[in-house]
Amino acid sequence: MCPKVFRHALADRVFHWLAAACVVTLLGTAFLPILGLKFDWVMLHWVAGLLLIAAVLFHLVRALAWQDWRTMMIYGADFREAVAIVRGTLRGGAGEVPKLGKYSFAQKLIHLCFTLVVLASAVTGALMLAHVETPWWRPNPYLLRDATWGFVYVVHDLAALTLITMVMTHVYFALRPEKLIFTRAMLRGWITRAEYEEHHDPKRWQVER
Repeated sequence: MCPKVFRHALADRVFHWLAAACVVTLLGTAFLPILGLKFDWVMLHWVAGLLLIAAVLFHLVRALAWQDWRTMMIYGADFREAVAIVRGTLRGGAGEVPKLGKYSFAQKLIHLCFTLVVLASAVTGALMLAHVETPWWRPNPYLLRDATWGFVYVVHDLAALTLITMVMTHVYFALRPEKLIFTRAMLRGWITRAEYEEHHDPKRWQVER
């Protein structure tokens, strides 16, 4: 068996799959009733929303305090990698594509998009909880002015619609044969040494031997 290269900590994998489950639950409870599937969706929706907010806060604190958040930043090398991939695709696969760092340009870009959209939906969703009666608080529809509530609803709905497309795109690429090593790493936490040497540039992602 090839030696393993550590890629994702257990805490990060738990966050990823918990956030994924919350997002799918939120999208299902938001849009299935519109499509005609009737069920008691309100409690499921706000409970999943609270879990997602808690997971996002945990991830933000962990990323800023204990992890190197710069690994998810987009640098010049990432843009050169993206340009090389586009050129190679247009030329029918001709041309050399540079090896990746720990994360590819596409992975960093989808992470940035999910960050912005999920934060928008989480912040507006947290405000909309003022309209929901729960065991911990009573509804307060007068928390914001009517015009402000309208803005909150528009942003929340746009974020939800955007998430549908993003989730579909993310799942599609995660299931492509050449991307399965990354999907497996999100399940098990590692890739093999051979996969590391084949796909990654050791100067851009340094790992212990």
